[in-house]
Amino acid sequence: MQAVTLCISTTMVLILLGLVVLSALTTRNLTNYVREHLTVTVMLGDSVTAKEGMALGNELKSAYYVKDVTYISKEQALKEQTEAMGSDPSEFLGVNPFVATLEMHLKADYANSDSLRMIADALKQNRQVTDVTYHENLAEQMNHNLNRISMILLALAVLLIIVSYSLISNSVRLDIYSRRFSIHTMKLVGASWSFIRWPFLQRAFNIGFVASVFACAALGGIVYSLYQYQPGIEEVIAWPEIAIMAIAVFAFGFLITLFCTLISVNKFLRMTAGEIYKI
Repeated sequence: MQAVTLCISTTMVLILLGLVVLSALTTRNLTNYVREHLTVTVMLGDSVTAKEGMALGNELKSAYYVKDVTYISKEQALKEQTEAMGSDPSEFLGVNPFVATLEMHLKADYANSDSLRMIADALKQNRQVTDVTYHENLAEQMNHNLNRISMILLALAVLLIIVSYSLISNSVRLDIYSRRFSIHTMKLVGASWSFIRWPFLQRAFNIGFVASVFACAALGGIVYSLYQYQPGIEEVIAWPEIAIMAIAVFAFGFLITLFCTLISVNKFLRMTAGEIYKI
C-alpha cells in the first residue's frame, strides 16, 4: 500500500515538473510565434496597380527581415470589411474607401520596437508606399510580458524542484521507517550495507520507472488534447521539446527516488539499536 501511495505522489509531482519543463522549453517557441504573427501593414498609393503591388510584395519577401508578405487589393479589403461590418461602406460613400495594402510578418529577431521603427522608415522612402502601420505599444508590451513569463517559469521550476524533493523524500522516508527493524535485523546477522541497500534501491527504481511512465502518459494526453483543439500549437510545442520533457521526467523520477532512498537507508544503517527504538 505504501508503494502505491509513493508511486501516486511521485507521479503527481512528475506531472507538475513535466509541465514546468515543457513550458520553459516552449517559451522561446512561443516568443517567436507571437513575434512572427505581429502584422506590419504597408499602405500603397491609389495609383499603384495590382501588378505593381504584387511585384513590391515579391521584392519584400526576399528581404532578410521578412517572413512572409500578403498582398490585399482594394476590392478584397472592401469585401472583408463588408463581411465584418455587415454593410458595404462604398454604398454610402459612392467610392471604395480602402487602399491596397501589403500585410507583412517579420522574422522573430526583428519584431522589436527598434527594428520595426527602422524598417518602417526604410519602407516609407518608397514612392509606392503612403504609410506603414503597426502596433508599436503591442510590440513593446509583448516583449516585456514574454520576458516576465520566462522569469516566472524559471522561479517556478526551482521552487517545484525543491518542493517535489521534499514531498518524495518524506514519502520514501516514511516507507523505509516502517521497515527500520528489518534493516537492523539484517545488520545483526552480518549483512553488508550494500546487500541491505540493494532491495530498497531496486524498489525505488521500479517506483520511479512506473511513476515516470504514468506521468509521461498523462503529459502525452495533455499535449495530444492541445494538438487536437488548439490550431497552430505544433509551432509552439514541437517534438524535440516533447522528447526533452519525457527524458527530464524519467531522469528526475529515477534520480529523486534513488537519491532519497539511499539517504534514508543510510540514516537507519548508521543508527544503533537504542536509537532505532527511541524514534
